[in-house]
Amino acid sequence: MEAAINRYRVMAIVVGVMLLLVVFVGMPVRYIGGNGTPSAIISPIHGALYIVYLAIAFDLYRKANWPLKQMVLMVTAGLIPFLAFFIERRIVGDARAELERRDAKQDTRPADLETQAPGQV
Repeated sequence: MEAAINRYRVMAIVVGVMLLLVVFVGMPVRYIGGNGTPSAIISPIHGALYIVYLAIAFDLYRKANWPLKQMVLMVTAGLIPFLAFFIERRIVGDARAELERRDAKQDTRPADLETQAPGQV
C-alpha cells in the first residue's frame, strides 16, 4: 500500500500544480491577453493527468478500503485550485495511519502463535 500512497502523493501534487497553471496562467492569458495558446497547451495536459490521477486515487481508495466520502474528497481535489495540496496531506496521513494499523494488527498475530507450545493451534 505504500507504493499506492506514493503514487497518489506525486499525482496529487502534479495535478494541483497543473490546475494552478490553468487557472492563473492559461486562463488570464487567454481572456485578458487574447492569446489562447498557453491555455490550449496546459488545459489538455491537466485533463489527461487528472484522468491518471483519478485512476491512482481509486487504486488507493480500494486498497485502503475507505468509505465513499474519501473518494469524493480525492476527486474534488483536482477540480478546485489549491485544494489538491490540502487534501493530499489529509489523504496521505489517513492512508499511512491505516497502513500502521494494519501492520500493528499483523505484528500481534505471529507473536500470539510464537508463545504457544509446539503442537497447539
